[in-house]
Amino acid sequence: MGGIEESEPPLKRAKGPVAESKNLAEDSSVKESSVCSLGDVMARPLTSQGDEETIGSKGVIKKSEFIKIITRALYSLGYDKSGALLEEESGIPMHSSVVNQFMQQVMDGYWDESIITLHMIGLSDETAVKSASFLILEQKFLELLRRDKVSAALNSLRSEIVPLQINMSRVHELASCIISPSKSLTLGDSGQDTEDEKSRSKFLAKLQKLLPASVVIPEKRLEHLVEKALDVQRDSCLFHNTSDSDFSLYSDHQCGRNRIPSQTLQILEAHSDEVWFLQFSHDGKYLASSSKDQSAIIWEVKEDGQVSLKHRLSGHRKPVFTVSWSPNDHQLLTCGQEEAIRRWDVNSGECLHVYEKTGVGLISCGWFLDGGGIFAGMTDKSICLWDLDGRELESWKGQKTLRISDMAITDDGKRIISICREAAILLLDREANFERWIEEEEVITSFSLSKDNKYLLVNLINQEIHLWSIESDPKLVSRYKGHKRARFVIRSCFGGFEQAFIASGSEDSQNVPEILLSESVAAAAASSLDNFVSSYFCLHLFSFYLYSATMLKYLCF
Repeated sequence: MGGIEESEPPLKRAKGPVAESKNLAEDSSVKESSVCSLGDVMARPLTSQGDEETIGSKGVIKKSEFIKIITRALYSLGYDKSGALLEEESGIPMHSSVVNQFMQQVMDGYWDESIITLHMIGLSDETAVKSASFLILEQKFLELLRRDKVSAALNSLRSEIVPLQINMSRVHELASCIISPSKSLTLGDSGQDTEDEKSRSKFLAKLQKLLPASVVIPEKRLEHLVEKALDVQRDSCLFHNTSDSDFSLYSDHQCGRNRIPSQTLQILEAHSDEVWFLQFSHDGKYLASSSKDQSAIIWEVKEDGQVSLKHRLSGHRKPVFTVSWSPNDHQLLTCGQEEAIRRWDVNSGECLHVYEKTGVGLISCGWFLDGGGIFAGMTDKSICLWDLDGRELESWKGQKTLRISDMAITDDGKRIISICREAAILLLDREANFERWIEEEEVITSFSLSKDNKYLLVNLINQEIHLWSIESDPKLVSRYKGHKRARFVIRSCFGGFEQAFIASGSEDSQNVPEILLSESVAAAAASSLDNFVSSYFCLHLFSFYLYSATMLKYLCF
């Protein structure tokens, strides 16, 4: 990591050495003149901001602050020689001689002297001065106790700490250490002489946070500024669909339009009627489709991105409305429209169990998080939970429920979400037996739950998509418009990196009873674009709309 010739840590010695603090003030004018003459030769002209020199094309960056932050970064990275050299060559010390002296006194354990120096720094905030004094005296108190100097510690507590009249609850904790000195170990003291330097370094870092940034340059300030700049670039990137590991400081970040899948790679034509629903397995190795032709198909995604038919699942007597993968992707549920739910083995294609209830049709389904059971929405307006063998574990029926259609369950298994009326979605807390609702003004056609279970995407019959926050009380966050809906159930979903996009089908183009497989399927699951592609498939259309969840803009493909 680098070091200094004296082999002392950066906080152990003053950045502008304390022993030279007097000479520093005397020699500063000489250093400044030599540095300025060198700058005239090697740097571009500097603009002026009042009495401060500035750098950069806009003239808003103060040169002295810029250099101090770089110096701080060098010391933080362990490049002590480079940091000291920059201070010397620029003539701009990272900290004033008084601040350097203060930090050195703290590191050496000269508590009384450090408090005197603290007042010499010239802080205008008396509260900050008191808080810093309290922290210093607390450290003094704990170290005295550790050295069995109980009488001196008690005297410090009574005559120095208590008169500050702040943080009295902490004062009481310190007082309890007089009776039981072992408690000092839990209040921040290491308890070993050899740990003094390490303990004081941590203490100094804590103490510096109480002082203004203009007095003590914050640790990792340069890293913080760079991260903020990258955040701005990310937020302004219209097509952002990549991980932060792809960022570079060498150039501004900008994702191209090609980051969004937009070209047909393969056409799958095994179904004989409309395809109603699609879902990728969690590992992205399989794709399941359900159709009006009363069948479901498991497709296998090869390493080269090509997709081939693995199993055709037959046995339903009505159109297959939806499918759902088990948490481990070894099994698949298929739900017939107001019929039964079938559980299939993905490897063999064998039907393992049929779930049905006499006189009642099933219209939606899903898995428990542990894969040990399933839940279903019923035509009798109830929600039923079964174990894998078909034994009913729980049944719920709300008084205000008129119908149960689309359903989802949160990852923790605590909340069940379902369309319960034409314009309402039920949020059922199973543990608290508490119901909440999302009330819309238009008919709800479908919804999609985000992977973090914090948001719900709701499709309405009036060609709008609403984004709801459901962490606590439901709150409408955003509205999206642009797609077209007239005849079909339009589904939308979250997609892209960190689910920053919302994809929706649209009826702008001609309807065809086949699946259009979009580009980059092999990487779809890895990049969270699986839902993005699935939504495209569900509507069997040649066009779809992609919305930015953060910018409220859409792009038509």
